[in-house]
Amino acid sequence: MKTAGEVVCEFWRLMASNDFYSVAAVLARDFVLEWPQSNERIRGGERFAQMNAEYPAHGRWQFTLNRIVEGGDAVVTEVAITDGVQSAMAISFFTVQTGEITRLVEYWPEPYSAPVDRAHLVEPITPR
Repeated sequence: MKTAGEVVCEFWRLMASNDFYSVAAVLARDFVLEWPQSNERIRGGERFAQMNAEYPAHGRWQFTLNRIVEGGDAVVTEVAITDGVQSAMAISFFTVQTGEITRLVEYWPEPYSAPVDRAHLVEPITPR
């Protein structure tokens, strides 16, 4: 059986195919996605796929896995996402049980300018 990290890597590989219905291969029947920032919950792989397929895009979605942390059945990823025009970062908390993703909680942080009053203490991060 695949490790939880391997299952999540497969999730991101399938997402990068832009065939969002193929992602169901790694989702449990009772899969639940939660977006706490917008107070939304999606139940089931079919709705998850439909939401991704219907989301307005300017081109193919690209997913860059910047970081993955695995511990038991829990996996956390930091992924950069773009369609060539829109860009975002997702911090995703996965629960994997018996080789399937049962729960995903995602945060989509918005970038913001650093406060001027601490400019003397910091340096800009070079984009990856």
